[in-house]
Amino acid sequence: MSLSILITGGAGFVGSNLALKFKAQYPAYSITCLDNLKRRGSELNVPRLQQAGIKFIHGDIRCKEDLYEITNINIVIDASAEPSVMAGITSPVEQVFNNNLTGTVNCLELAKRLDAAFIFLSTSRVYPIKTLETLNFEEKETRFVLAKEQPVVGVSDRGIAENFPLDGSRSFYGATKLASELMIHEYNALAGLKTVINRCGVITGPWQMGKVDQGVVVLWAAKHYWKQKLAYIGYGGEGKQTRDLLHIQDLFRLIDYQIHNLDKVNGEVYNAGGGNDVSVSLLELTSLCQKTTGNQILIDKVAETRAADIRLYVTDNSKVTAHTGWKPEILPLQIMEEIHNWIEENDRQLEAILR
Repeated sequence: MSLSILITGGAGFVGSNLALKFKAQYPAYSITCLDNLKRRGSELNVPRLQQAGIKFIHGDIRCKEDLYEITNINIVIDASAEPSVMAGITSPVEQVFNNNLTGTVNCLELAKRLDAAFIFLSTSRVYPIKTLETLNFEEKETRFVLAKEQPVVGVSDRGIAENFPLDGSRSFYGATKLASELMIHEYNALAGLKTVINRCGVITGPWQMGKVDQGVVVLWAAKHYWKQKLAYIGYGGEGKQTRDLLHIQDLFRLIDYQIHNLDKVNGEVYNAGGGNDVSVSLLELTSLCQKTTGNQILIDKVAETRAADIRLYVTDNSKVTAHTGWKPEILPLQIMEEIHNWIEENDRQLEAILR
């Protein structure tokens, strides 16, 4: 079987990596990437895509006309988004709304026109901040961890599951992603689209252009590499806030399964992240960066917690593992080694972007 796949946000970190991995795994597949190249550094991926035989379209999902001429697509993977949790808080709300909701509806309309399946990359940020912040936790020497006994359903010491309560505020970014999920369910039920929603944890790996508000793992590695300052912000400034990490290769393996088993996963929502085994605190991330770079840097402490931040998020992958057999395989040390090696091999090209 030969498939024709469109990846929106296709010059971004996630989109470009998925495109290159699909082309390497399935050379006969037709892969098309669409991107507006808004994010700094995404332009570096265009030659990589083209050299691999992947078609690139410079377009914007917010503009329906940019999608009109796309034909003969079997699968749409929507990896396009304004990914910053600060979007709408430190910038106009209409920007994140248009990118993350209007753009998704335009992509759904494209999939409907072409009778294509729709794979959506959502986020753990759909879960409300206040509820996450009131969970029972324990403070260990280097991190916060979830306690076994919790005040709400959908959470245990394994992490956050899909039935975690959704009532409450979650940031403008998270709200637009959840609204997109609701629209996807409607297209699945009323337009007959085959759909899958993946609520991802912190996706990372080489070729991510990390910033303070999004891509913090690569940012941490880059600041250590070039010996620049960082800060532990919030929760007393101790660096114990914790996230799970999902290497882009592990995400590829999941989506690879999904597009080849659509009848099994159609209509499902999956939490997909590193889980406890692939989680780190900022303090632990610092230790890994020191190990991979050999450098120690100054890290300030800022006690005040920022709006929309959360103390702790770890994914419970029980559902996706039970349905597909998938689970993350790449551990934090390997992730940081790969990121460090990528920066070292491309330091001249990346210095102006990551430094």
